Amino acid sequence: MTAIYVDADACPVKDEVVRVADRHGLPVHFVSNAWMRLPDGGNVNRVIVPDGPDAADDWIASRIGKGDIAVTADIPLASRCLKAGARVIGPTGKPFTDASIGMALAMRELQQHLRETGESRGFNASFTRADRSRFLQAIEETVQAIKRGA
Repeated sequence: MTAIYVDADACPVKDEVVRVADRHGLPVHFVSNAWMRLPDGGNVNRVIVPDGPDAADDWIASRIGKGDIAVTADIPLASRCLKAGARVIGPTGKPFTDASIGMALAMRELQQHLRETGESRGFNASFTRADRSRFLQAIEETVQAIKRGA
């Protein structure tokens, strides 16, 4: 059975995940380093991992598999989930794929280098209603594709 794994720290689309999961009867694992308020849902599982830079990532990567869905903005975690055969969607609705993950990792590395050398102070675009809508559409389409075997 398909399960949804959410890298829950700072995830802005928790309600949307639960809405889609409830509609399809899928379990959702919200994984974080600390307790947080979660949306009510029939199949919501709260997982609190010990403090550590990659504890939540390690928990998700060790359990996710083919036919599962990961929701994360963390590019290295997305890469690990893809290698396990899972589908991965960012909170803005952008899917991570085998074809796109290499470029995403390279851009992440470049941005990190630019911040470290002072060439860039970093910029994170604000999360919009359009992002939320794209995410909702992307996760629904992903669930439907898995059900069809596509």
